[in-house]
Amino acid sequence: MKRSGVADLPLHGGRVPQWLAERMTRLGSAIAEAIIRDHGPSTFLSRLSDPFWFQAFGSVMGMDWHSSGITTSVMGALKRGLGPRAGELGVYICGGRGRVSRNTPQELRAIADRRGFDGDNLVRVSRLTARIDNNAVADGFQIYLHSFILTAKGEWAVVQQGLNDHTGMARRYHWHSTNVRDFVTEPHSGIVGEHQGIIMNLVDAQAKPAQTALLQISRENPDATLKEARHLRLPARHEVRARDLDLKRLGAVLAVAYECNLHDFAELLLLQKLGPRTLQSLALIAEVIHGAPSRFIDPARFSFAHGGKDRHPFPVPLKTYDESLNCLRTSLDQAKLGDRDKLDGFRRLDGFVRAVETQLEPQADFDALIRHEQAISPCLDGRSVFDRPKQLSLF
Repeated sequence: MKRSGVADLPLHGGRVPQWLAERMTRLGSAIAEAIIRDHGPSTFLSRLSDPFWFQAFGSVMGMDWHSSGITTSVMGALKRGLGPRAGELGVYICGGRGRVSRNTPQELRAIADRRGFDGDNLVRVSRLTARIDNNAVADGFQIYLHSFILTAKGEWAVVQQGLNDHTGMARRYHWHSTNVRDFVTEPHSGIVGEHQGIIMNLVDAQAKPAQTALLQISRENPDATLKEARHLRLPARHEVRARDLDLKRLGAVLAVAYECNLHDFAELLLLQKLGPRTLQSLALIAEVIHGAPSRFIDPARFSFAHGGKDRHPFPVPLKTYDESLNCLRTSLDQAKLGDRDKLDGFRRLDGFVRAVETQLEPQADFDALIRHEQAISPCLDGRSVFDRPKQLSLF
């Protein structure tokens, strides 16, 4: 599933609040576990190496839909959530942001000792990917986040991000071992970032003479460097607009959630009684777990599962978030005991939504949907980073 891409990633200040970070850890690790159990660790690594899916994954977890902060928050949540169960699931996450990234070699060697891998080779791979993106691809971005994901079978992926101080933009780089044939010839599975004009890329296939002879520096336009790249352009504005998403696909989700006959059938697929708002979120989660690669070209659509911490497209509905998470977690726990009916329901739900989309071709009314979400937000305990903490009375 090699999908290269380039997109703008505007930088956001501040930190992810604890109330959201804890939920992102639980939901992110539950989605990851569902993918690993249904499709295997290799597929999970393929998804992480897809910049479009990665952005959708962060959006469905309630992070700002277009922010560079998705990279840090998603990888941090996965490391916290999957770490204690790495041996069981067969997926290990090393590294992180800033000083934490310097621990990557020690973490890789410790895993290699337990699994019988060549630790020195893994450390070499980690350093090569960082040095290529930081130095060989001279695009003005300096790496500040490096995450190395490793499976029990030795397959690996790298997700790392660089900052350009002059533009205030970030670029995310994706690697996957199944796509790397030669570390010095077009090794990336995807690059996400803003076009920076002419850049130097010493790992481009056309730069082979420079690698061998070291007689000159090869400078090429990014369009030549990423000949097959698709561009995901994420704007600096915070609000989500209708043109940012596929209204027919979103319309199918809303139809399944709110139209009585479709809702009743969708409940039957999940074997659980659910309100329409929770079903809306679960349908988008099901697509993140089971959706085909072509369905993630509009990651903003997935922000309609749990909103965003900056109130765009609406505040995070904590009641819905917790109900969705409880449904997925319960399904996973029952599957571990041999009862897969509820977990398989997510696959059935994803197929049903796609059938509704194809046969009925519904269209979401974007403005009406935003008004609806804003209206029901207080009832769902909608929350954002702008809310003042509640004051406790001492009397």
